[in-house]
Amino acid sequence: MKRQSITAFEEAERYIAGIPRFTSKNTMEDTKAFLHRLGDPDRKLRIIHVAGTNGKGSVCAYLRGILEAAGYRTALFTSPHLVDIRERFTVDGEMVSRGDFLRAFLRVYHMLDWDRLEAQGEGRGDAYHPTFFEFLFFMAMVLFSEKEPDFCILETGLGGRLDATNAVGGKMLSVITHISLDHVEILGDTVEKIAWEKAGIMQQGVPVVFWDTCPETTAVFQAQAEKLGISAYSVSKADYSFSKFKRKTIDFCVNTEYDRCIDLTLGTIAAYQMENCALAIHALEVLDGGRTITKEQIQEGVGAFFWAGRMEEVLPEVYVDGAHNEDGIRAFLET
Repeated sequence: MKRQSITAFEEAERYIAGIPRFTSKNTMEDTKAFLHRLGDPDRKLRIIHVAGTNGKGSVCAYLRGILEAAGYRTALFTSPHLVDIRERFTVDGEMVSRGDFLRAFLRVYHMLDWDRLEAQGEGRGDAYHPTFFEFLFFMAMVLFSEKEPDFCILETGLGGRLDATNAVGGKMLSVITHISLDHVEILGDTVEKIAWEKAGIMQQGVPVVFWDTCPETTAVFQAQAEKLGISAYSVSKADYSFSKFKRKTIDFCVNTEYDRCIDLTLGTIAAYQMENCALAIHALEVLDGGRTITKEQIQEGVGAFFWAGRMEEVLPEVYVDGAHNEDGIRAFLET
């Protein structure tokens, strides 16, 4: 492959879209080595790392909304995007500019070992090139380290243990959402195997908050936390209570260590969002310890929640939802 002269956002976007044609999966060592080559931008960030099967994006959105309501600056890396590739990179709730996107792209692009890559294109050498997701992840780390947010929220792509996002240091908290069967050809054909892959985001010295999907997955998370010597907090349906459905909204209550009941209203008809919201609130409770985030700020952040493509009403009584596995479709049908 040949180095190109890329000077515009559209050219950078086309290059990234073409990456799957000439790369294959790399190792975690490759990812960590390239992060180091970039100057370890992840080490400048206070990272909340989110993995799981369903609900990752929604949990990330609740985390962002509550933190911002509490006056913190946030950066958020998610996938996939729906319309604009820049949706994957938001700072203080806004997509990064085309100029920032291009600048981060070029920082990663010019750090590639082009002598070896061009030799490999001629049948010589074995050069590293990031995959599609890795390239975007590196861009996020460059972008976010420059923006200097108070917290950086990272959503895993696929799995956890071997996901590119798991190459980061600087984790403050790990969060694991609902577990179900998905990508079984890669992650395993039982919920225990999948939970083990997701548990790979746990790190020594970093607490973990997880959804109590079933005894089998909870046992995996508790065993891994014990092995690492870290605190593990489970969240279940016992931690919230449904009040009532109103037209297009849900009233419910989340119980925390500091507030017996936080009354909340979700601007959605999706009952499964109570689970995602409760998990995010408990995660921030562990992170903050009741020091700075108030009940009123939680209510404000939850009230502002919006996550495109998740039971989103695009026309009157017309909804779109990104359910892509059996568990997600079941939740969609229940709603």
